[in-house]
Amino acid sequence: MLSAKKEVIVMLTERQLLILETIIQDYANVGQPIGSKKLQEQLPVHVSSATIRNEMAVLEQAGYIMKEHLSSGRVPSLSGYRYYIDNLVKPTKIDQSALEVIHSALANNFSKVDEIIAMSARLLSEMTDYTAISLKPGSKDVKLEGFRLVPLGSSQVMLIMVTNDGTVDSQVYNVPLGIHGDQLEAVVRLINEEVVGLPIEEVSARLQSNAPKLRNYLRGSISLLDVFDNVLSRAFHQQVFVDGKKNLLNYLTSDNIEQVKSIYSFVDHSSSLGELLNTKRDFAVMIGDELADDNVLTDYSLISAKYHDGNNGEGLIAILGPTNMQYSKALGLIDALRSELSQRLSNYYRDFND
Repeated sequence: MLSAKKEVIVMLTERQLLILETIIQDYANVGQPIGSKKLQEQLPVHVSSATIRNEMAVLEQAGYIMKEHLSSGRVPSLSGYRYYIDNLVKPTKIDQSALEVIHSALANNFSKVDEIIAMSARLLSEMTDYTAISLKPGSKDVKLEGFRLVPLGSSQVMLIMVTNDGTVDSQVYNVPLGIHGDQLEAVVRLINEEVVGLPIEEVSARLQSNAPKLRNYLRGSISLLDVFDNVLSRAFHQQVFVDGKKNLLNYLTSDNIEQVKSIYSFVDHSSSLGELLNTKRDFAVMIGDELADDNVLTDYSLISAKYHDGNNGEGLIAILGPTNMQYSKALGLIDALRSELSQRLSNYYRDFND
């Protein structure tokens, strides 16, 4: 598993930059540590093996590369990837055949916007073998208008959620023995005071932070909180399309079943995914421990890019893949797809309004 050493502030020479870039690109291609002799063969300039070893020592001291084992070659560290992404990487222009695949898939007759967004996620997953995420235009502006309870009898209530885009979702809740309607109403009032007006992807996290206070009203029962979370999750995932989730398993560094569960739970959980997708930049790359506090995604990277729908809406597409992915190729593909997607959505709204 990758770990980042404390980075030493150092100005890298042109040769050191070239060596770092070569190590990262080779590791993306073969997934194996690279030594000085192999580096000597791959560098576009002639450099002695001894010089390469000295330069690698500088890069290792700076925290940009590291050894997996005592006698192994070097692999990039998280700090090395961060430096590469911020200073060296350039998107690769995708070839004409890939462009035609994208254009052809998005040229289908779609009956609604959701089908176009879902297709973009499917395309991105199939063309990268990574997990792809597409966020529907405008969904980042969807805010909670409130919850309400409707009694269905002596032992059931319906929880109804309304958002400012007109979405209404509901779930029936079986009231536990000893819990009365006035207690449930008090919980709903308290929740509405805390979360009305928040983007829906932030509501779940706010509910969790207030769980101890809510338990006082429910006498220790948190089953109603689960109902709130289920309704929120459905509403959020109506705005988000995930494809190729099983591809996450291809890049696990161990057979730890708990890690598998944690990764799947992270991708499925609305608040966790919402935080990942919450960026103000047109392009964003997050790596390793930047993705989650509990290190569940230490070996993964997320590349995201915004797109526009021609109807004053803004969406986002992203891929979640291994830290040693081919960043130049992935960035080029995402850039091409977001351009085609923006054009397709603009055409859809133009035809729809004609």
